[in-house]
Amino acid sequence: MNCAAANLRHVSRALKEKKSESSRPSSEKSAKQIANLITDINPRFKPVIEKSGLCTIGVSAGISADSKSLKPRKLKESNFASLASSILSQQLSTKAAATIIKRVEAECGGKLNSSKLATIKTEKLRELGCSGSKARAIKEMALADVSKQIPMRSLHKMDDSEIMGHLLPLFGVGQWTVEMFLMFQLERQDVWPVGDLGVRRGWEKIHRMRTEITPKKLLDLGMDYSPYRSHVAWYCWRALEVL
Repeated sequence: MNCAAANLRHVSRALKEKKSESSRPSSEKSAKQIANLITDINPRFKPVIEKSGLCTIGVSAGISADSKSLKPRKLKESNFASLASSILSQQLSTKAAATIIKRVEAECGGKLNSSKLATIKTEKLRELGCSGSKARAIKEMALADVSKQIPMRSLHKMDDSEIMGHLLPLFGVGQWTVEMFLMFQLERQDVWPVGDLGVRRGWEKIHRMRTEITPKKLLDLGMDYSPYRSHVAWYCWRALEVL
């Protein structure tokens, strides 16, 4: 299974969830303001925004662009469950990932939680369909949470770099996994995942580029859109569907 394609499927699921929220009246004005800022900087995004609807990352949650002024909100799932699901979904089709996640959830008593996962033997996780590396990754993350090595329940109170510092040392957790966590779980508005193939291909499509853009080049170009680069990334993903 191609890793880039699997990552695109994972993002696609998150996009569908965010798209379903874009019609909320309380979010529309601020989302429009951000969209207008983006099109003022680069009018090429206008057709994408018109066809895709508005990105609501950080808007419906009441999160400011500086990632520090956070209003309390109820998460759809725990931070641990979000990260564990992301790890289990990597390099799998949507259907296969959902099947394995449901099996692991059932073994945990209905939802992914660190206290239960920490007690499940690796062999059992393998029987449920987890690869050896994924079983190790979620086990080690569960143990890190239970032992308080990682302040999983307090991640929303930290800035992005602090979160990276806590999560990246964990086995099986890479830059892309943390970036998706920041965007779709914590709804941070200024994440710029230039290592994501879909973001780069979307940018190329929006700008009708005939050559592939490098992550380094896109990183530099993205600075113009700070502090709303998560929204720009979202529109790049959507461009692959609507243009």
